[in-house]
Amino acid sequence: MKNRISVALGFLGLIAIGAVLLASPWARVEGVWGDPMTAVFTACSAVCVTGLSVVDIAAEFTFAGQITMIVLVEIGCLGLMTVSTFLMVAIGRRISLSREFSLMNAYGVEAVRGVKGLILWVVCSMLIIEAAGAAVIYTRLGDAYLSIFYSVMGFCNAGFSILPGSIAPFAEDCTIILTLAVETILGSIGFLVIYNLCTFKFLRRGYGGRGKLSLHTRVVLRFSFYLLLIAFATVLAQEWNASLKGLPLWEKLCTGFYQAVTPRTCGFCIIPTEDLRPLTRHVYTLLMFIGGAPGSAAAGMKVTTLAVLIYTLTAMCRGDNVTVIDRKTIPMDIVRESLVIFMALVAFASVVFGALLVTEGGMDDVSSDALFFETVSAITTTGLSMGDTTARLSFAGKIVIMVAMFIGRLGALTVVLMIGDRESASHIRFPQEEIVIG
Repeated sequence: MKNRISVALGFLGLIAIGAVLLASPWARVEGVWGDPMTAVFTACSAVCVTGLSVVDIAAEFTFAGQITMIVLVEIGCLGLMTVSTFLMVAIGRRISLSREFSLMNAYGVEAVRGVKGLILWVVCSMLIIEAAGAAVIYTRLGDAYLSIFYSVMGFCNAGFSILPGSIAPFAEDCTIILTLAVETILGSIGFLVIYNLCTFKFLRRGYGGRGKLSLHTRVVLRFSFYLLLIAFATVLAQEWNASLKGLPLWEKLCTGFYQAVTPRTCGFCIIPTEDLRPLTRHVYTLLMFIGGAPGSAAAGMKVTTLAVLIYTLTAMCRGDNVTVIDRKTIPMDIVRESLVIFMALVAFASVVFGALLVTEGGMDDVSSDALFFETVSAITTTGLSMGDTTARLSFAGKIVIMVAMFIGRLGALTVVLMIGDRESASHIRFPQEEIVIG
């Protein structure tokens, strides 16, 4: 419980510090103290790696203010726990056992040994990927700052832009688009998967056998591929003669591919969301709800949760009493936690959407579809929005969205700490009695 509270307070503290910095004169183009709500909302969106914004970033914030946003996004991507642990390792301090177990759960490490090295690897790998992406983008743009800014936002799945139209100005340059797409995918599959992919060929198991991909990695890669394929097919089928009409073949495919990647909680877009056809937006909503992988920059329900639910449903239809994935039995605790995560996210989305219907009831020009899309985008920290819905929210509506982003980002960490701090089971057993369901 103390760990959960400390993580929540840490995020709130970081948002507060970021808000003060972003509201200060040196961060504002006008050179005077800015609107507190704008600063708090921007800081919250940056720390929660969402990308929703109520103002034009380039027109509102100076270079110093934009650098502040980059730092907030980087810390939010890694998570306060990982950043603080990295700093402790850097200065040679010892990591507590409880923190080691929390990090083990976050990144799927089964052994305590090597956690320090893993954290160092996580931070360094993030910086290397971002540097590589920035280098590729720089070869096309010739602008170091723009290259770094978009590379960081791409890998961290944040989606902030300092150019009008998100990344639409790069639409004709498939090298930049594909680079951002690869970074977004890497950021959404999680550090554990990246670590496993980079090391499994060099590991040695018992009897001299080669290392192998973990079940977690296989499930994440498989379902991420399935979802990407479904999204890509939907975008091409629905938008080929609509928003993609008139584009050259290669640009259609490149744009369609990125539009299939971005709803996995990035927030960048080439085609404005409001210009997409209804079925495409519906698929976007489902993809945002699912999100990425545990231990990644993405939020949402998570692909592993989806996998457990699908395999559990399949097992029930077959009459099996256990969930099996790739000949591995999934513990009942994991199945139960997957159901809880799914139902909790559905309930939370319903509450947030209802709150927005109340706070924005007087906005006749903002549809309920736009508010629902905004709701899912906020609770999954995606950052996509239909038009200028975010900027037009009322004061109360902005508070609702900030709470949604904060809880959506904190949810995964809270679940991890709940697993790590699980209390002893009760020894009391009550008599059973059936109820009618279905």
